[in-house]
Amino acid sequence: MSATSLSVVDAWRMVSAARIFTGRVPLSSFTRLAGLLADTEGECRYEIEFGRDLSGLATIDIVAEAELPLVCQRSLERFLYPVSSRQQLGLLADESEEAALPEGVEPALVGPDGTLHPLELVEDELILAVPAFPVKPGSAEVEAVWNDAVAEAEEEQPRTNPFAALTALKGRKTLGD
Repeated sequence: MSATSLSVVDAWRMVSAARIFTGRVPLSSFTRLAGLLADTEGECRYEIEFGRDLSGLATIDIVAEAELPLVCQRSLERFLYPVSSRQQLGLLADESEEAALPEGVEPALVGPDGTLHPLELVEDELILAVPAFPVKPGSAEVEAVWNDAVAEAEEEQPRTNPFAALTALKGRKTLGD
């Protein structure tokens, strides 16, 4: 199914039908993710499976795979960061139901009319996968070396008084005196 036809679905109907959607969507389609990327070249492969777990809870299983173009914070070079995210979401009609979710199941709030934006959920998973400080694998670690001799020389130099020039001016007489 194309990404455009998957922009909004009726969540409860998808759960009843146990629908599975697979496809590819360009990274440029994810506007919230774009600000975290070096550029929007590439695509995300996804699988979205609606269903119920053993307890009868309406769920969505999301698999998102992509190579995200990021900027290394050490070398400032562009690199591809592989992401393979798998997440199970429990569909909720009201926030008060969140406490009843089993451990490991994240909440997904469904609109009052039953609408859900599945590709926004895929985008959320990609955003969560982006590291706070991306580092290209194999990049050289930057270490600051403190030279004790330089530090001691700086400490031994006499410090000049920044107001010394004012003292010299104070000693001069003005023309009116």
